[in-house]
Amino acid sequence: MYATDSLRIHSIESFGTHDGPGIRLVVFTQGCHFRCLYCANPDTWDLHQGSEISIDEIVRMAVAQKSFFGKKGGVTISGGEPTLQRLALLSLFKKLHAEGINAALDSNGKILNDEVKALLKETDYLLLDVKHINDEWHHLLTSVSNQSVLEVAAYREQTGKAMWLRYVLVPGYSDQEEYLHQLGEHFKHYKSIEKIEIQPYHQLGVHKWEALGKTYELAHVQPPNQECIDKTKNIFKMYFKEVVVN
Repeated sequence: MYATDSLRIHSIESFGTHDGPGIRLVVFTQGCHFRCLYCANPDTWDLHQGSEISIDEIVRMAVAQKSFFGKKGGVTISGGEPTLQRLALLSLFKKLHAEGINAALDSNGKILNDEVKALLKETDYLLLDVKHINDEWHHLLTSVSNQSVLEVAAYREQTGKAMWLRYVLVPGYSDQEEYLHQLGEHFKHYKSIEKIEIQPYHQLGVHKWEALGKTYELAHVQPPNQECIDKTKNIFKMYFKEVVVN
């Protein structure tokens, strides 16, 4: 765990529109314990890579962009997996709130302890990545169980604070109708879920796998066609009040 006054990061995106409400400053942190077969940024896996930036510098950047955020925008911390640096994020989120800026956390839900709970208390929007509702398929896709992911979702529901679900749609891996319905049934009574985002699978990160000398196991899988996307969207509409394709 790094100090509370800085973060190890991969990159920063100004004026992001796909990682939370409104226009956002998006910080992609370094480090991840999932090994998703379709990961677009495997160069974020190693916590010791990337660069270091102070919490105060991120706050300064956010304040400089505050006029563009409007009522909905703010700062999103993504990854990698941000909760690996949860104590620094807790400090950051408190400082953002002191400046009147909202904070969103994009997490894979692998960790739920007292430190993460403290961070979630300061998190205005949790963007929770649900890779698969079936544990065996989740393990195949990510190398880990989905138990902690569902526990994080349940905890967030208990707090009553806003949550978005994010679902990567991979043909042959996460497009099975049976499990799409099962996911919907699992979450249909959650009041904290404002929307679910379908993220169609793509191969834009393949060159990074090659550069790192890693084998990309989904080279044979093509992005979902419109029929597959529409089917998934229609199923999710049966269970969630808002479904979007991101």
